[in-house]
Amino acid sequence: VYLHSGCQIAVSPDTRYFAVDWLGVEVTRATLGIIGMGSIGYKVAQRARAFNMRILYHNRNQRRKEEEAVGAHYCEKMEELLQQSDFVMLVVNLTPETHKLIGKKELGLMKPTATLINISRGAVIDQDALVEALRNKVIRAAALDVTYPEPLPRDHPLLKLNNIIITPHIGTATVQAIHMMAEEAIANMLAVLNGQPIPSEVFPK
Repeated sequence: VYLHSGCQIAVSPDTRYFAVDWLGVEVTRATLGIIGMGSIGYKVAQRARAFNMRILYHNRNQRRKEEEAVGAHYCEKMEELLQQSDFVMLVVNLTPETHKLIGKKELGLMKPTATLINISRGAVIDQDALVEALRNKVIRAAALDVTYPEPLPRDHPLLKLNNIIITPHIGTATVQAIHMMAEEAIANMLAVLNGQPIPSEVFPK
């Protein structure tokens, strides 16, 4: 074992190899595919641009203003996005159309070096197909902030894989975000009580 830049690196007895499973994947200049360029997807694209990422997106409608602002490229067909992206991020609402949007076929279109990221709803992914894809190295890895169900049973096969990160739906778990959500809820309630337009009204689909 020796130290390099403050990190321990384990060297094999014959000194020809060392462990590299702690190495990550560079996002700078990688291709990010965003499925669902709504307000959250656009915020993700803004941050990705800071890393000089190539940004692709698939949406029901082309968002020309947003794509010009972040230099994104619109993929009319989701398959085109899946085939080109190093990172695929799901930022869609859960609807009958998006239920199991990503299944065996879609995972098979992705690069074997790609990472699938889901910050929308767990049921957007066919989790049985994802388990199979991760086990067989069809894709490199997955990162899920949402699952179906939540939480997953302790014996769920996703929890036994070493090429996945699962967080318990905590994408907004910061002090500042919670304060902003509380302030927004209060502003909505006050608007209703005062007979004024609701600032953040949610319309039924």
